[in-house]
Amino acid sequence: MGLGRFCSVAVLAGCLLGASASTALSAKDSALTTSGLPVPRYVSLKSDHVNVRAGPTKDNDVAWVYTRSGLPVEITAEFENWRRVRDSEGAEGWVYHSLLSGRRTAVISMKSKDDFAPLYDRADPASAVAARLQAGVVAQVKHCSAGWCRVSGNGFDGWIEQQRLWGVYADEKVD
Repeated sequence: MGLGRFCSVAVLAGCLLGASASTALSAKDSALTTSGLPVPRYVSLKSDHVNVRAGPTKDNDVAWVYTRSGLPVEITAEFENWRRVRDSEGAEGWVYHSLLSGRRTAVISMKSKDDFAPLYDRADPASAVAARLQAGVVAQVKHCSAGWCRVSGNGFDGWIEQQRLWGVYADEKVD
């Protein structure tokens, strides 16, 4: 999706400036972002009603509304108190920063929506399968290292291969 789709003409220059500055940053340069945090990064939705706008001001139209607290999103740009986010389906828009949480969550991702991801008792594929999670299930990420993440949710707690999650970068360590 093009950046212009989400920016009004009045703020397009600011969006482009914010996007180009943030995409060129690495974690060590994060002090240059509005928040001082690296971009891109994963966060989650704080509320079960989050307006996603076409651009980084309240003057921009609401493009859609997220209705699920805890859903992971990736911050791809910052502009003042606004964050451009992308969800697991690739949709992008602008959200006010206070509607986002640093709490890490992830969505189970599979090649087919009918497939199930095994959740293990330990970070070992030879350990017992504690549950099988369907694509789209949202889990709280407790810890990730060495290609495995400990996740929990409504009725499950265990270890899953990191590559099965959208909301955690490949080889990212989460404590």
